Amino acid sequence: MFSTRPSNITFENHLEKMKEPIKPIMVDLRKFVTSLGSNVIEEVRPHRIVYSKTLNFRTFLDIESTDGESLKLSIRHGRGIPPLSLIVMTAEEVASAKKQIAEAYHKIQ
Repeated sequence: MFSTRPSNITFENHLEKMKEPIKPIMVDLRKFVTSLGSNVIEEVRPHRIVYSKTLNFRTFLDIESTDGESLKLSIRHGRGIPPLSLIVMTAEEVASAKKQIAEAYHKIQ
């Protein structure tokens, strides 16, 4: 079942596994997502980082480092809508994804 113990995995643990070109991109993405609103919750899991809205855990973004050189983003715009999956490797690709992330944050109920 589920453990009630807090996880020892941190955001920094994920960064350690990433190669240099993607590390600053991940830090920038984290800063952007947490700036969307005071109700953004970051949950660090063993293989990914999940962002949700409020305590009801309305997930709007999953970020997973696929190989240390790229990030897989799963952006959710709503419950009945399949997530949009993107692989990003550059700051330009993340800049383009930020519009989708902000839109998902505002749409998620």
